[in-house]
Amino acid sequence: MADYKAPLRDMRFVLNEVFEVNKLWAQLPGLAEVVDEETALAVLEEAGKVTSKTIAPLSRAADEEGCHFDNGSVRTPAGFIDAYRTYAEGGWVGVGGDPAYGGMGMPKVISAQVEEMVNSSSLAFGLYPMLTAGACLSINAHASDALKEKYLPNMYAGVWAGSMCLTEPHAGTDLGIIRTKAEPQADGSYKVSGTKIFITGGEHDLTENIIHLVLAKLPDAPAGPKGISLFLVPKFMVNDDGSLGARNPANCGSIEHKMGIQASATCVMNFDEAVGYLVGEPNKGLAAMFTMMNYERLGVGIQGLASAERSYQNAVEYARDRLQSRSPAGPQAKDKVADPIIVHPDVRRMLLTMKALNEGGRAFSTYVAMQLDTAKFSEDATTRKRGEDLVALLTPVAKAFLTDVGLESAVHGQQIFGGHGYIREWGQEQLVRDVRITQIYEGTNGIQALDLMGRKVVASGGALYQLFADEIRHFTGTADEALGEFVRPLNAALDSLDELTAWVLDRAKSNPNEIGAASVEYLHAFGYVAYAYMWALMARSALAKQGEDDFYASKLGTARFYFARLLPRIHSLSASVRAGSESLYLLNAEQF
Repeated sequence: MADYKAPLRDMRFVLNEVFEVNKLWAQLPGLAEVVDEETALAVLEEAGKVTSKTIAPLSRAADEEGCHFDNGSVRTPAGFIDAYRTYAEGGWVGVGGDPAYGGMGMPKVISAQVEEMVNSSSLAFGLYPMLTAGACLSINAHASDALKEKYLPNMYAGVWAGSMCLTEPHAGTDLGIIRTKAEPQADGSYKVSGTKIFITGGEHDLTENIIHLVLAKLPDAPAGPKGISLFLVPKFMVNDDGSLGARNPANCGSIEHKMGIQASATCVMNFDEAVGYLVGEPNKGLAAMFTMMNYERLGVGIQGLASAERSYQNAVEYARDRLQSRSPAGPQAKDKVADPIIVHPDVRRMLLTMKALNEGGRAFSTYVAMQLDTAKFSEDATTRKRGEDLVALLTPVAKAFLTDVGLESAVHGQQIFGGHGYIREWGQEQLVRDVRITQIYEGTNGIQALDLMGRKVVASGGALYQLFADEIRHFTGTADEALGEFVRPLNAALDSLDELTAWVLDRAKSNPNEIGAASVEYLHAFGYVAYAYMWALMARSALAKQGEDDFYASKLGTARFYFARLLPRIHSLSASVRAGSESLYLLNAEQF
């Protein structure tokens, strides 16, 4: 496996040249005081060092060793404790955290790049700080000041970790039917009892305490999702002076034996009258948890991008070195027995597909992160509302599309290695196994597609979709003629998506099955059009500096490949959507 190199040049291009984030920060007082271009550059460079030099070298051996379970305790692979300590001491767990409680206070557009780097280095390792950062977000947004002061500083510092305890063996995505109960106590605390499954980082040896956020129901809770409350349940009780007290009965019953992310502890957690504290209001726990989950869903999308980036780096190095056969145009390396496989059209197709999807995904995830920053920090109510609406619309796309094409890119990388891609020692098969989970957790990609199609597009009568479409129209309508080769196909693709959206909106009025039948293909069509917008933006910046160095020539060549070979995928996706739901119901259950 090639040594991981953080793509800092491309990150700087997206942040500074494509989106000019300094202008955004200057308009957001909460950010203008903590970050500028120089600070952001220093943060990204240091993150690149710690991820590439400290974490990435552990990934292969950690996958082989996996986590160890012994009578309720979990031991992470060799090297993880020291690496996590180094990572935490650098402030990286709290890179986006509230400075009032010890966080670094960086905007999401910066923390998103850090998330990519740590997950490219090791997806399994990256899950531990990711879950902690998400838990901190929910605590900071919804918990009492007393809980925030007691728990957040040590969580941001990486001394304590966090976990998110949602689903149960019988529940899956349907959290409204969870059975975990919380009994109120005279001192204002609660006794939480129940079993949770698939809990990432529910137990491990990286930190001295783990703070669980647990969904449970109060005795008088209404049925369904409206009866869910959120509770903070520490592994060890915390004394008034901040020291650790007695062990809380929140125990790991086992760890899962998984397809991938072997070095990440995925736990079954048993709560047996564990002491917990209410976070937010009673029966509104799902809303509080979604504060965390929406950030995590972008984070999971970035995991798909991160795995694809690592796959690309491995594959392009291999393709330059591996000698096999001659170029169709005749020998290129005449002094060698064969040409490097990078001369072959199909290898180039796979490499360019990976490159185009990765760089488009990096721009898109950064764009969504900008909307999160705007929604959080803007002082203008209209601007905040627009940011919130775009986040609502684009979050399911970011989670599902980035992870779907992330798997595609991981498989392309494996294919370029040929037989070696199937052998464990090269590391490519690990990337395929690891990235596969990203399409499943934080709401499967089918659920994300239903969210986009049903809750965001149809439920808003197309208004949320129109907000994004209007922005693209404004861009294409004001673009310089030199950008025409990108603007024209982008306009045509948007016309197609407009028509597809209107078709689903119309059909959904008389047949509710049309929403689910259209959702996955619609999300993918939406994703390809969104990436086309990103590539047009990147092409504009690259055209302005073409000739300066090969970076911009590479960017323009990749943009042209995207529009020529990847954007046309929307036509088959549109045809599938327009086929309707009827063919899905031609068989009864017994005929399957």
